[in-house]
Amino acid sequence: MRKEKEIFKLILSVADADDRIRAVLLNGSRANPDIKPDIFQDFDIVYIVRDIDSFLSDHSWTDVFGKRIIIQMPEEMTIGNNDPERISFSYLMLFEDGNRIDLTLFPAEFYPGNMKQDSLTKVLLNKDKENGLTDLPESNDSDYHIKKPSKKMFSDCCNEFRWVSTYAAKALWRNEIIYAKDILDNPVRKMFMLMIEWFIGTETNFSVSFGKSGRNVKKFVSPELYERILETYADSHIENIWRSLFNMIEIFRELAIRTANALSFKYDFIEDEKVTRYLKRIHEMKKENPDSE
Repeated sequence: MRKEKEIFKLILSVADADDRIRAVLLNGSRANPDIKPDIFQDFDIVYIVRDIDSFLSDHSWTDVFGKRIIIQMPEEMTIGNNDPERISFSYLMLFEDGNRIDLTLFPAEFYPGNMKQDSLTKVLLNKDKENGLTDLPESNDSDYHIKKPSKKMFSDCCNEFRWVSTYAAKALWRNEIIYAKDILDNPVRKMFMLMIEWFIGTETNFSVSFGKSGRNVKKFVSPELYERILETYADSHIENIWRSLFNMIEIFRELAIRTANALSFKYDFIEDEKVTRYLKRIHEMKKENPDSE
């Protein structure tokens, strides 16, 4: 595997040799001083370029970065391309030596006005001093810190968590395991993780990053709570899925109450009790349903 210095040298040498590339920016975890480096960190690179179409007319220019296992160009895909009007273009490249470069081309004529600013930005090269890059603050993860919820957001999260949990319960009664798992692992867990995020925020004065999909949770909760959270990830056995659902409800309740107290919000105990009782009733009915086993 090529070393970090070798990859950065290559990225900069390509930019140095091409007058169309006016600046090189580093984003992501490698620009975060609070992240412990490891060999699987991506190189999230932005080339600020002139005449972007000249790059896109022949993608083979990216071959200079090394032999690839796979490449993806999101803007050319029919799946996952939710912004057809996007003015930038990305090459996501995984190389045979295990390194990965996510390279985005951004038109110089639209910088900085049309570019979303990211606090995790480090300037690696700047050929045009008047473009404002010299005024960027030191790279930090402040844009990714947990955001304090409003009362409405908190209430909506609690309501949505309980509402979609009823879908999972009915699916389990019907023995629709795939659907039940999908509900539990998507809309239910989305609200579950959001409440964990807010709880961590109240414990840290909203000064830390939750991380994508909660990757930083382990850093900020007790070992006991972390183990309980892990136990909410069920296999395909119906009773284990039920157990996961009720475990999620218990953890959600505990953290939501603590979060509400910390933020001077109200927790709806009545709705909680009524929905939980309803779910338990379906759980008992399931045992009486001969088609549910």
